[in-house]
Amino acid sequence: MSTPFTYEELHGEAIRPHLQALGQLRIAVFREFPYLYDGDPAYEEAYLATYVKSPRSLVVLLRNEGAIVGATTCLPMADESDEFQAPFLAAGYELEKIFYLGESVILPAFRGRGAGHEFFLRREAHARRVGPFRYTCFCAVDRPVDHPMRPAGYDPLDAFWTRMGYRKDPALQCELEWKEITAEMPTRKRLSYWLKDWSAPELRP
Repeated sequence: MSTPFTYEELHGEAIRPHLQALGQLRIAVFREFPYLYDGDPAYEEAYLATYVKSPRSLVVLLRNEGAIVGATTCLPMADESDEFQAPFLAAGYELEKIFYLGESVILPAFRGRGAGHEFFLRREAHARRVGPFRYTCFCAVDRPVDHPMRPAGYDPLDAFWTRMGYRKDPALQCELEWKEITAEMPTRKRLSYWLKDWSAPELRP
């Protein structure tokens, strides 16, 4: 039996009333491998405020029987913070041509039922509405295959992202700092960007 999901799209200031719920959801999901994030509510509030300030942002809430069980975020790269922009500026990209797909987080019980795919479609459609943008992109943390916290049977999302038209670019990487659940102090982590070039012949209208 399919899960009765509903999707709620929010922009700019309309996101503000949901910041606490979004922060709690991110903390819960990113505690899992590969992020192993020991959640920091103060950081969450500051990070998510970026989406409130951007008039072209989008947050999609995933609800099941009224409860928020997932969410996805996006905004123009020009509205993101310096640490996300830096790799593109160093590589000679124009920020105005890039739309950043922040992240998708879904509670475990509601995964595998199409919401992740729907999140991509809604964010890409939003980018086309508020664009034009040449690229959509996101970044993901790099973890070695022999990481001691990697769960048995862990299946990374690389194949799904590839099916959605994204390609990992090892030349585009950023570093973010957070405290892991097994650590005493925050450390810097490397994340690689995945890009989709909408000027490619197969994607042109």
